[in-house]
Amino acid sequence: MKIYSKISDIQYHLPPKLLSNKDLESDNPDWKMDDIEKKTGVKYRYICEDNQTSKDIAVLACEKLFNNSVKRSEIDFLIVVTESPEHIAPPMSCDLQNSLNLDTSVVSFDINLGCSGFVYGLMVADSILRANNYNKGILVCVDTYSKYISSNDRTCRPLFSDAASATLITSSKKRTVGPFILGTDGSGYKDLMVKNSGTIKNIDTERNLYFMNGSAVFMFTMRVVPKIVNDLLIKEKCNKEDIDLFVFHQASKLVIDNLKRLLKLSNEKVFENYQLVGNTVSSSIPIALSQAKDDNRVKKGSIVMLVGFGIGLSWGATLIRYI
Repeated sequence: MKIYSKISDIQYHLPPKLLSNKDLESDNPDWKMDDIEKKTGVKYRYICEDNQTSKDIAVLACEKLFNNSVKRSEIDFLIVVTESPEHIAPPMSCDLQNSLNLDTSVVSFDINLGCSGFVYGLMVADSILRANNYNKGILVCVDTYSKYISSNDRTCRPLFSDAASATLITSSKKRTVGPFILGTDGSGYKDLMVKNSGTIKNIDTERNLYFMNGSAVFMFTMRVVPKIVNDLLIKEKCNKEDIDLFVFHQASKLVIDNLKRLLKLSNEKVFENYQLVGNTVSSSIPIALSQAKDDNRVKKGSIVMLVGFGIGLSWGATLIRYI
């Protein structure tokens, strides 16, 4: 008998510290936040406290899963998608496994990816369940970009939020996830990066700061995303009308508006939450998917397309069926 995978639950945690556009303008009086908001669409973003780490908020997201839908003893694997680990080594997943009091038989490892990371992680979880005698695993996505962003960075600071999500992936007798389309264009790796990090040190950079070439990333997105959407539809032998909801990585208003224009999608077909949540990087898609379900935008019988894109440069798309 064939074994497939299913998203059984999604829980997430947003830090309590809220940063409004008024707060940003107070910090940087020369910023015209009304003009910036017209492009980003973001009104609020969630920020960790100085002493709060990515692992801290990942624990809080996972505990919500344990309180809602699964026992610790039932977990077979733990995948952590992050670009904000507490340490370069060891993997954050190992520390998280211990903090969650999971059994030592739990397979734990990290995936270093950002805005496409949830789709990549979902593919890996799907492969694990289909190839092994495992039944349940947790896909954690967590990023705390505020730790890397300068307070006067007009490009990045208005966009990004800190967040963690925990997705319960379980075995299923029916196909509910897939197919997948993934890809990488490493020629653009410098367009999104944390400089002065890892084993390469830039003596001209005093701190590890996040850099984004906004125009280059925008052009990449407009070039790649419509193609992978159409490629996925062809692969599944369906058309746009068969998809009940599109959940794109919540990059910004400018990005989502242009994707809707290029793909000729109505507002009703596209879920958007960046206005009140911001760009939560790897947690962007699972948080949006969870909120879409809470808002009754998806229900039994719905087919949802997930599309992630960003750092790497990388991209990933898949279909989710609610059966």
